[in-house]
Amino acid sequence: MTTDSQILTALRQADDGSVSGADLSQRLGISRAAIWARIDELRSLGYEIEASPHRGYRLLDSPDLLHADDLLARLGKTRVIGRDIRVFEETTSTNDVIDKLARDGVKEGVVVFAESQTKGRGRLGRRWISPARRGLWFSVLLRPALRPQEVTQLIVAAATALVRAIHLQTGLKPKIKWPNDILIHGKKAAGVLTELSAELDQVKQVILGIGLDVNLTASEFPPEVRKTATSLSLETGKKISRAALAAALLHELDADYTRIATGGFAALADEWECNCSTLGSEVIIGQGDRQMRGRAESLDDDGALLLRTEHGRLERIIGGDVTLVK
Repeated sequence: MTTDSQILTALRQADDGSVSGADLSQRLGISRAAIWARIDELRSLGYEIEASPHRGYRLLDSPDLLHADDLLARLGKTRVIGRDIRVFEETTSTNDVIDKLARDGVKEGVVVFAESQTKGRGRLGRRWISPARRGLWFSVLLRPALRPQEVTQLIVAAATALVRAIHLQTGLKPKIKWPNDILIHGKKAAGVLTELSAELDQVKQVILGIGLDVNLTASEFPPEVRKTATSLSLETGKKISRAALAAALLHELDADYTRIATGGFAALADEWECNCSTLGSEVIIGQGDRQMRGRAESLDDDGALLLRTEHGRLERIIGGDVTLVK
């Protein structure tokens, strides 16, 4: 943890809301003058920190920005995901940044956020609109001990983590549309993208990308998706703290990744099924030029969708575009 992260952690965890300069100095092993300098720097970033000669320092408010030190302070200790967080003001795509970090040998668990993306993308290369400071656009580097056919488990984990974190922070009850969409009242609020590098029987790395529309207004969505897309603020009628939501989401992602690593995917799949709006429905699944129609029944042990076709066969589906049959 950096000095700023430790200071923000102490301020957020203070029992009476305040912490003295002497206490911070002792905890961090630096002078009180150095503490003051860091407090002053945090204020310049927009953190409202009160200083009292009797009570010490107190955090009154935080800016609407993603700051790596603050995210680390909010998140606390994690097993894998979020132990290294990096924030860019703008980038082409956070997946592109993670890909470079992976080639440089960075450990798994690193998370890259961007306040805006110029070439954000979703599944099948589709464009993902990423306006500045309106959502959470981020990617995670993972090196799971999975076979390539089991990587679908990570999409399941990301979807359940999104549902949980959104509910905890907003009270909303999102639904999962297979394979990678998060819906609120039938409209898409988030999506998950995985990019895989693997050998025949072993995964080398997975880049898990997530886009979550947090505080977008209706006019900020392109005209072609305004009827089908939404944001958390549109659904709640209030502005959502992106930093608090980001920390909650990373916490849930780390917990779910641990469940997969320790053989707990079955319980995770059960939770996914309880929150999925696709299961039990008649659907048409498009895979390029091929279309299959049937009833979405359940997930298999690897996280793939089991589709009972109109001819009675049970097909294992790992990806595609889903249309509900009216």
